[in-house]
Amino acid sequence: MRNDDDVEDPRRRRLVEALTIGAFALGFPSGAVFAQGILGTRPEKLPPNRSFYRIAGTASVNGSAATMQTLVRPGDTVETGRESEAIFVVGGHAMILRSEGRLILEGGRETARPASWFISGLRLLTGKLLSVSRDSQLRVTTSTGFMGIRGTGWYAESAPDLTYFCTCYGTIDITAINDPESRETVVSKHHDRPLYIIGKSASGKAIRNAPFINHTDQELALIEALVGRAPPFMFPKDDYDGPRRDY
Repeated sequence: MRNDDDVEDPRRRRLVEALTIGAFALGFPSGAVFAQGILGTRPEKLPPNRSFYRIAGTASVNGSAATMQTLVRPGDTVETGRESEAIFVVGGHAMILRSEGRLILEGGRETARPASWFISGLRLLTGKLLSVSRDSQLRVTTSTGFMGIRGTGWYAESAPDLTYFCTCYGTIDITAINDPESRETVVSKHHDRPLYIIGKSASGKAIRNAPFINHTDQELALIEALVGRAPPFMFPKDDYDGPRRDY
């Protein structure tokens, strides 16, 4: 698991730099226009019958190459290739799946209206995922942990023997798969307690403190916008001294 704030796509680096200025996050037209120039579409709530906001590099759904017209449904498997990234929406959930990720969207309910689709769980088999949801509960499974999501924003990295997990905001119940004695409920307003979940450890010691890595408030604002929301924090320009990524 890399901790060096790697950025797989220079266009994404430019977007995050633009968002860091604060213009897009605060809704100023100049920032939105800049982001639109980079990605081709202005970040806003996706229309019905559309799942993908952006595909950089290669991505697939159930083994078939994904395009901007591909729908992602409950029960699907989404994968990204090397040096690739996919930003997509399923119902009230918006996600950024980083390079070489494999994500299974479990169960849930599919209706005639994609905007109301419901998923019951996410299995991040490999890779890195940033996700937001509201007013819904689901279970997230990684290589070493179970996370009970109560409608929140979160970021996870799943490696064979280690999970990194950050409750960006909201309340999440966390349990180590191989050590049920290691469990915590994290209540976070703003990245308050990132954690590592260790695959092999002494009883009760599988959950440990971790640094803030590899995701930004600007990215959270982006994916919240795709489902018509804003994150619960907003900061005026130059008035934010919390976690950022430096490029």
